[in-house]
Amino acid sequence: MPLILASASPRRLALLAQIGITPAAVDAPHIDETPLKGELPAAYARRIALAKLDAVAPRHREAFVLAADTVVAVGRRILPKAEDAVTARKCLELLSGRRHKVIGGIALSAPDGRRALRVVSTGVIFKRLDATEMERYIDSGEWQGKAGGYAVQGLAAAFIPDIAGSYSNIVGLSLSDAYAMLTGLGFRE
Repeated sequence: MPLILASASPRRLALLAQIGITPAAVDAPHIDETPLKGELPAAYARRIALAKLDAVAPRHREAFVLAADTVVAVGRRILPKAEDAVTARKCLELLSGRRHKVIGGIALSAPDGRRALRVVSTGVIFKRLDATEMERYIDSGEWQGKAGGYAVQGLAAAFIPDIAGSYSNIVGLSLSDAYAMLTGLGFRE
């Protein structure tokens, strides 16, 4: 049975390739990802992963469909995807010298209609950034389109002295959890 990745994220595609899984197709969902008023980060990650699955799975009833969402959260606050330097700077200022969580929602459907859902949380500590480090990172442009304004797999790795949990979850998909869900529902590459 084929696997469809319900995500336009090149990082998720690369992560799956890392464990030898190549989706038959990528079908990006087009949904509203605006957080609801008062919505907590884990509930948001769960809701968006399910919404992505619900948008794509009906188009691929004979396949496994994998959807995911990644949220960077400081306390109860959901940080945005940084689309401009001002937003990236605000995110970095908030993360600097603090602990935060990266929460991944993973939703999966099988051709027989069974579903699986997990919410994975990874703790991340950011070092206190000085003005030069922050400006150098902003100038790199690496933050563009990244939740919380950073990419752990790039230059920002120098700012992260400690991680508690799944590294791949921070990149965009907890591989151990996705693999367990896929094999649990009977997917074989």
